[in-house]
Amino acid sequence: MLRVGLLGAGRIGRVHAQAIAAHPKSQLCAVSDAVADAAESLASEYGAAVRSSGEIIADPSIDAILIATPTDTHSDLIETATQAGKAVLCEKPVDLSLERALACKSVAEASGQPVMVGFNRRFDPSFSSLKSAVDNGEIGAPEMLALTSFDPAPPPVSYIKVSGGLFRDMMIHDFDMANYLMGQLPQQISAVGSSLVDPAIGAAGDVDTAVVTMTYADGRIAVIKNSRRATYGYDQRIELLGSGGLLQAKNILENAVVKSTADGVTGAKPTYFFLERYLPAYRAEWDAFVQAALSGAAMPVTLDDGVAALAMAEAATRSAQSGRPVGMDEVLKPVAK
Repeated sequence: MLRVGLLGAGRIGRVHAQAIAAHPKSQLCAVSDAVADAAESLASEYGAAVRSSGEIIADPSIDAILIATPTDTHSDLIETATQAGKAVLCEKPVDLSLERALACKSVAEASGQPVMVGFNRRFDPSFSSLKSAVDNGEIGAPEMLALTSFDPAPPPVSYIKVSGGLFRDMMIHDFDMANYLMGQLPQQISAVGSSLVDPAIGAAGDVDTAVVTMTYADGRIAVIKNSRRATYGYDQRIELLGSGGLLQAKNILENAVVKSTADGVTGAKPTYFFLERYLPAYRAEWDAFVQAALSGAAMPVTLDDGVAALAMAEAATRSAQSGRPVGMDEVLKPVAK
């Protein structure tokens, strides 16, 4: 049985608490949050104790730490938890700073403790099935990838101001998915972004609508489209063209009913938000973490994956701000010195 301490009792913390409590091989033992009422409410729901993050990490009876706190705390908590001998699952991103994320990676690796980064979309049943088809050679060699991620509505501007920007906060999932499917980092990234949804987002220095084009050393191409507004629901699609065919992962709809009449053919909208769309993925992600932590197997999503996606977000941010393509070597080499 994996005894777990949960740091963060907000919206995503609640999703993780549900997965921890539902798993037959894990137990939610303690919860912390800067907002005392949030911690109390979540802990009482699952019969866990309310304690500070420091107390939870220092507790020798706790085997694993799940970090669902604000991004600017992630690196410090990963370092502290791994140095205390805990296995860690941390929500994305590792940090808002690529240099800080690399430093965190060094500390965690020196501790010898396993760390998994929460790129839950890898565990979505449709997306993982598409990945298996790619690995099995069902469409030949992958050549052109298109990723679509549109949110139904933007978050509050107060969140935007501390998020690190669309590329680090929202598109980072798509960067990781591109790496997952294409099997390597791109060579160059070109990004354009605008504030079309909410002028306040632009005033805060961010964009809410963006397109990124990535080119690979072997000539392959990937395109990512993000928007903070899709009035019809949560739009999450993958299209991958290979030398021998096409793979598509389409939206999950509210229901499977299709009505056909003389007036036309209509169906349900996509599920409204990530909590509905990706709940099975969060459960599968947690199961993968538990199995790896208990068996000693390698984590399926590593700090290397987290750093790679953050480096791509950094390149996209620079490209959008400068209006020119940015090479991945331009981002990574100065940091690696």
